Amino acid sequence: MSEKNKAILEEANAANAAGNYEGFLSFCTDDTKWTFVGDKTLNGKEAVRQYMAETYIEPPKFTVANLIAEGDFVTAVGDITLKDADGKADHYSYCDVWRFRDGKIVELRAFVIKTEVKDETSSAA
Repeated sequence: MSEKNKAILEEANAANAAGNYEGFLSFCTDDTKWTFVGDKTLNGKEAVRQYMAETYIEPPKFTVANLIAEGDFVTAVGDITLKDADGKADHYSYCDVWRFRDGKIVELRAFVIKTEVKDETSSAA
């Protein structure tokens, strides 16, 4: 089951990266619960839909460094860049713990830390 859940998450993330948020949401249960540890909790698909509409001004750009699956859980570790309404990019490192039920995303516990991206072109020699 764990490899199947990894494949489901990869497909859902591909939809998200393409800006197909409804496609992503089709992989979530109606009662999905997303907890951003230390920040907020979203209860239900409609709350997640609203969050995506507010947060994903442009499709997020993310890199998954590790995808680890066991049982009903898939853990993703990586980096994500989001643009705000003014076009400013914010960079984050994350560890997302996804729980699946019957092939759908039922829960997310996201540990997200804002990071600085170094501009390699301006470093002094």
